[in-house]
Amino acid sequence: MFQDEARFGRISEPRRCWYPRPVRPLTMAMVTQEYTYAYAAVSVADGALATLILPTVNTGCMQIFLDEISSRHPDDWIVMIMNGAGWHKSSTLKTPENMRLISLPPYLPELNPVEHLWDELREKAFGNRVFNSLDALEDHLEASLRIMEHDTPRVHSIVAWPWIMNSLLI
Repeated sequence: MFQDEARFGRISEPRRCWYPRPVRPLTMAMVTQEYTYAYAAVSVADGALATLILPTVNTGCMQIFLDEISSRHPDDWIVMIMNGAGWHKSSTLKTPENMRLISLPPYLPELNPVEHLWDELREKAFGNRVFNSLDALEDHLEASLRIMEHDTPRVHSIVAWPWIMNSLLI
């Protein structure tokens, strides 16, 4: 599985959209500095996605996430590949019994396919949206992640990169 976190906030990003001519679409914008974080782990072999929304990124939240993934897959041996964030390497982080953690080389987020899931989510579910509260944002994020978790063929098409699949099949 590959793992990553992403920050979602009440800062909207206006995007292009289709609208009939000659009407010019108007979109709202907001720059409120309130954030929540989505954690995700994906199996590149089958597109199985597991997500969790937590208030911050730190060792405590990472521990909650790893324990949750471990409990969702109690009979599986999980090799979790992640970036080298400080909270991933903390000495207080306890790796679950059925898991091994491997770090990607530093400064190479493009090697992590979860980054492309975040791009897909932001493009399809968050463009031209403004949220009245952090709770509204979290509700929308939860619903969007749930849709993505249940659409394993779409997730698999995004994360099953040939170099990863070839290295798994060797």
